Amino acid sequence: MSGLRAFVLGPGVLASLAWGGAALWIDGPASRPLAGLLAGAFAAAGLTLLLRVRPAGRGLLAYGALFATVLLWWLSIAPRNDRDWLPDVARLPSASIEGDRVAIRNVRNFDYRSADDYDERWEERTYDLADLRGADMFLSYWGSPWIAHTIVSWDFGGGDHLAISIETRKERGEAYSPLLGFFRQFELYYVVADERDVVRLRTNQRGEDVYLYPLRMAPGRARAVLLDYLAEINELAEQPRWYNAATHNCTTTIRHHVQNVAPGNPWDWRILVNGRIDQLGYERGNIDTSLPFEELRARSAISERAIASDRAADFSAQIRAGLPGLEPE
Repeated sequence: MSGLRAFVLGPGVLASLAWGGAALWIDGPASRPLAGLLAGAFAAAGLTLLLRVRPAGRGLLAYGALFATVLLWWLSIAPRNDRDWLPDVARLPSASIEGDRVAIRNVRNFDYRSADDYDERWEERTYDLADLRGADMFLSYWGSPWIAHTIVSWDFGGGDHLAISIETRKERGEAYSPLLGFFRQFELYYVVADERDVVRLRTNQRGEDVYLYPLRMAPGRARAVLLDYLAEINELAEQPRWYNAATHNCTTTIRHHVQNVAPGNPWDWRILVNGRIDQLGYERGNIDTSLPFEELRARSAISERAIASDRAADFSAQIRAGLPGLEPE
């Protein structure tokens, strides 16, 4: 193998070796000793093929066959809808659509005393698509300024908002892990909720820093994106899918829906490192640009208002008071 080819292939081969071992360890047998044995055997066999078999091209082909075997096994792991779920993701939402009328089942509207202590309320709500005015984007930060959780909320006027948060569906005893999110550990879940649930949970109970940006999205496009969301929500009720921290996360899946409606938005690194997705939206004119970006961002912080509003019936109106780019009711 030439020096140039080795330089080009080397990082990719090493990455595949690391990924294959991790996949066997994380998604392999429930028995930790057996999973560790398989991961170690894969790594040892892979290194042997790459370092000992000559000519090097033959070793690389043999390693490719070994890696393909692991990849095919990993792709065959099927998601499920029948696990022992945590109560806040126990019910799958679904929607029925007749003309402009949308009826959504299992809209979550929990009343939280703490992040883990709440009264469960699952509701059926009806919306008139003719009333749809647009959509807003929430960004919620819990740690690194480079990573955020994104939520889209549709505005039906009169203070009526429907929020949808794309998350992991966790079983009892499970907690989210960024590393595990790259493997087949969590099913994909759409939280369809009242903003007093899904937003207030983050601001008032978890203490996250949340920002709210009205999107420059015409009602017709907002309608099309919502219908695309609802189509996937109905599909997930019948056929579960895996969450993936890179390809099917809270932001890349939003892009998937927008691309289905209006193809052409180019990829940008901030779609993945999504703590800067508001900056990307500003540059593309998707959010208000009448202020310098840093001023816009400062004025879009809503956590203090959410904490003050708490259980107010007009919670959604109070967190939007004075927001840049928001048209008055």
